[in-house]
Amino acid sequence: MKEITINKNEAGQRLDKLLSKYMALAPKSFFYKMMRKKNITLNGKKCEGSEKLAEGDVIKLFLADETIDKFSERIPEPYHAVSSNTGHLSDTKLDILYEDSDILLVNKPSGMLSQKAKPEDVSLVEYLISYLLEQGSIKKEDLRSFRPSVCNRLDRNTSGIVACGKSLAGLQMLSEIFRDRSVHKYYQCIVAGKMTEGKTIDGWLLKDEVKNKVSILDRPDPAKEALRIVTKYEPIAATENCSLLKVTLLTGRSHQIRAHLASIGHPILGDTKYGTPAANQSVRKKGIRSQLLHSFRLEFPELTGKFEYLSGKTYEAPLPADFVRILKGEGLKWEHGKPEA
Repeated sequence: MKEITINKNEAGQRLDKLLSKYMALAPKSFFYKMMRKKNITLNGKKCEGSEKLAEGDVIKLFLADETIDKFSERIPEPYHAVSSNTGHLSDTKLDILYEDSDILLVNKPSGMLSQKAKPEDVSLVEYLISYLLEQGSIKKEDLRSFRPSVCNRLDRNTSGIVACGKSLAGLQMLSEIFRDRSVHKYYQCIVAGKMTEGKTIDGWLLKDEVKNKVSILDRPDPAKEALRIVTKYEPIAATENCSLLKVTLLTGRSHQIRAHLASIGHPILGDTKYGTPAANQSVRKKGIRSQLLHSFRLEFPELTGKFEYLSGKTYEAPLPADFVRILKGEGLKWEHGKPEA
C-alpha cells in the first residue's frame, strides 16, 4: 500500500490528473478501474477521479509495489556538472541571481540548452532539478507529480536570465507573465560595425522549420505566413569595428534579434547562422566560440496577491567574460558593469 499526502505543488488539480503524473505509464482506464474497486481511495472514501485535490488530502493506493513501479517513469539521477557565467560548462554551481520559495532566476551560460531537444540532452532543467534536490527544496519522490522547470527559453548559444518555477504557484505566475508579455526583457549584444544612433525597426519574419532558420522580409507577403516583428536597439558604446547594443523586443519571435540585426547589415559577432564569416573569424581568433548575445535584464510587472512582493522588481545578469574580453580589446573601459568610451 502506498500513501500520498497532497502538498502545495499538487493541490488544485483533479485526482485523475495527479494519478496520471504519479504513474505516467498507466492507461487512464486502469485508474478508473482501481477507483471503482476501491483500490484507490481519497481521504478513506471511494472516489471517481474528478475530485479537486486540496493540500493535506490523502490518497491511498492499495496496489503492489511492483505494479506502481511498472507504471512509473524513472526519476532521473542528479547532474553535478553545472555552470558558471564564463560562457562554458564547468563543475561550478548555478549562477543564481535571485531565489525564494517559489521562483529562481538563473544566469544561463552560452553553450547550455534551456530545455531538452533530444531525450539524451542535459539542459538547464536537469541542472535546476539537481540543485533543488541537493538543497533539499524538493525530494525525488516529489518529481513523480511535479517537476520544476524553466518559463522562458534562450538559444543554446545565448546567455543570460532564465526564470524558473520552483513551485506550482511560481511556475503558473511566471508562465502567465511571459505569455501575456507583461514582463519586460532586455538584451545586450555586440554587433559588427559602428552604430551611433538608436532606432526601432520592423519587418516580417518567416521561419523555415526544417532548417530552423528565419528570414526577414521588408513587407508582408500574402503567399507566405510571415509574422510582423518590431525590434528596438540603442547603442551603448561603439568603435569602428563593433558596437555594444541594448536591445528591446517589442515582439518576441524565434531568432528575432539575431536575424533582424543581420538584415540591416550589423550581425551579432560569433553568430554562425546569421553572421558573416569575416566578422566571426575575427572573434574566433580571440577564443570566442558562441554568439555575443546576452539577456541581461528582467523587469517584473505590477502583481497582486501572493506575488505582490515582486511588483516592479528588476534583476540583472552581468555580461559574460567573452563580452568583456572583446570590449576591452576594442579599448573600452569597463566600470561597474557598464562600458565607458
